[in-house]
Amino acid sequence: MARIFLLTGGNAGDVKRTLQRAQQLINDRIGPVLHCSHRYESEAWGFEAATRFSNQALEVSTDLEPEAVLDAVQEIERELGRNRAAEAIEKASTGAQYASRPIDIDLLFYDDAIIATERLTVPHPLLAERRFALVPLCEIARTKRHPSTGLTVGEMLESIRS
Repeated sequence: MARIFLLTGGNAGDVKRTLQRAQQLINDRIGPVLHCSHRYESEAWGFEAATRFSNQALEVSTDLEPEAVLDAVQEIERELGRNRAAEAIEKASTGAQYASRPIDIDLLFYDDAIIATERLTVPHPLLAERRFALVPLCEIARTKRHPSTGLTVGEMLESIRS
């Protein structure tokens, strides 16, 4: 069994309910949720949004391979209302790199694996830059080390604060 860390988040619709439902579906389809952070609010990252994002980190035990986890989280996102085609249209019209969405699920860590395929990069390539991901992750995995840099989640968060 692998230990994975996921970040769930969103800023459109009933985000609290959507994150709760995402956690249930992750537990049912990917594996038992071992730890769950509180929900944290933050401003949009990389674009302007009318509403704040709510994010939550989850530690999950899974027997799925990394790309199967990716497939599962993308299916959960679709079921919970994420429409990547509509997001692409919005991004094209605004020139922004990101768009508001009801749910986003990122695979932050898969054990201590370093994965770089056409579809998947793990650890998440922007993790060390994203305070909105590190704060909830730090609550449940402060001492988890990044397999490439050797920094702990806590150390990554401190480097953003300074």
